[in-house]
Amino acid sequence: MNKDKRLEIFTRLQADNPKPLTELHYSSHFELLVAVALSAQATDKSVNKATAKLFPVANTPEAIVELGLDGVKEHIKTIGLYNNKAKHMIAMSEQLIVQHHSIVPDNRPDLEALAGVGRKTANVILNTAFRQIAMAVDTHIFRVSNRTGLAKGKNVVEVEKMLLRHVPKAFLLDAHHWLILLGRYICVARKPRCQACLISDLCDYKEKNLD
Repeated sequence: MNKDKRLEIFTRLQADNPKPLTELHYSSHFELLVAVALSAQATDKSVNKATAKLFPVANTPEAIVELGLDGVKEHIKTIGLYNNKAKHMIAMSEQLIVQHHSIVPDNRPDLEALAGVGRKTANVILNTAFRQIAMAVDTHIFRVSNRTGLAKGKNVVEVEKMLLRHVPKAFLLDAHHWLILLGRYICVARKPRCQACLISDLCDYKEKNLD
């Protein structure tokens, strides 16, 4: 993989989807924070199904705290790890109220200090809510980056740093979304759909599925 190939890859991805968006449903920074936190080891579809019931009832830190642990659990029980996620949501909401006047912070240290918020979630919020350059490497992006040769690394932090270094600057702001969608629908884990891929001729993967 070289500079020219990377440029062409993101040129094609941008042309195909000029304004990529997260598939999570939200209408405020807090709703996005909750949805992203819930999406850990869960599909966006399952999260959207749960938040469609939760957000009309409680979509602010105060409302989440008032709903209480059992109430939150009842609304998100269809999502994996819902017990721990409910506890984190209550704690996170309390932190936002006490420490941030119920406003979602726009910087990494404050975000990562919130209950249930790790590096990946913080990166999503920084990028999607506040339009800051950040690369949230999930399993999809990790797979796509290594498989295509875009940015190889042994762990998600290595891949994140390599992507920030090698993705052409003009594409950095939206690269996270393009790569997630590519991994979710085309460059899937078991049998990548190389024949339907916009960048198959630029990819370094040696076992392309072109049938």
